[in-house]
Amino acid sequence: MKAIVCTEYGSPDAMQLKEVEKPTPKENEVLIKIYATTVTSADIRIRKADPFPVRFFYGFTRPKNNTILGSELAGEIEAVGKDVKQFKVGDPVFAGAGISLGANAEYICLPESGAIAIKPINMTDEEAAAIPFGATTALIFLRDKGKIQRGQDVLIYGASGAVGMAAVQLAKFFGSQVTGVCSTAKLDLVKSLGADHVIDYTKEDFTQSDKTYDVIFDTSGKSPFSGCVSALKNNGLYLRAVHINLSPILRGLWTSITSSKKVISVTAIERKEDLIFLKELIELGKMKSIIDRCYPLEQTAEAHRYVEQGHKKGNVVLTVAQSNKT
Repeated sequence: MKAIVCTEYGSPDAMQLKEVEKPTPKENEVLIKIYATTVTSADIRIRKADPFPVRFFYGFTRPKNNTILGSELAGEIEAVGKDVKQFKVGDPVFAGAGISLGANAEYICLPESGAIAIKPINMTDEEAAAIPFGATTALIFLRDKGKIQRGQDVLIYGASGAVGMAAVQLAKFFGSQVTGVCSTAKLDLVKSLGADHVIDYTKEDFTQSDKTYDVIFDTSGKSPFSGCVSALKNNGLYLRAVHINLSPILRGLWTSITSSKKVISVTAIERKEDLIFLKELIELGKMKSIIDRCYPLEQTAEAHRYVEQGHKKGNVVLTVAQSNKT
């Protein structure tokens, strides 16, 4: 099968199209023919080995066990192991590959118990592939860690990225007043997703305002730590998507110990039950995915260059194959 193999850390030029062995499902696994996958900010960090601790997970001097990147996909079940009960050949699915990665390829094997669900009926493969990484991360932070409540004031920092866009929609679904922080060119997009207020970070520093929030969710890891803590109400929550940086984690622990405000930094792992929940929201019209650009699998390096610029509006998708189903 064809796959994009990351041969070394650093430049997008390390992303090379190669012929590799097609996987065979184990007894508890399904083989998925991939129709669409994505390039995310996490893929960029892994490919660059930035921050440095990435190397402890994926290889110290060069990528070793996880040379095929890609953490989310949509496709069709092509084969199942003998113990698989939940899926059958021909099922259209979307899935998260988790930290094992491997989705930037024509095929992938995943355990039946993993983050796999039947694809929403009202989404294309490209749209569905863009859900598992961003939307499950946002769901775990807001619903599970943040215990988001109706009527709360919630600020989403980085509201136009994959995680941020999902967070805006989920916060509105849960009944919050949502403020999205993004750049000038993306204000209208964030408004269209339901944000009650938008702030252009290039023109306004929300931490200098008198406005305070019950929850601040930094989806990018770039928000000003002290300013965000100051902008919280008493007993407020500062949620930070983890980028394996030790300093903000330690500062968060200290803040949580010494004040009524809490800082939560975790790594969100896709789960089957979360994909099923999101599927139901999508089919009810409560959530959608926004695609900025689509590239063929062969142009994965170009997709990496674009995502690395940091200006994408939503998701960047790789098309791998076309579904035969209408």
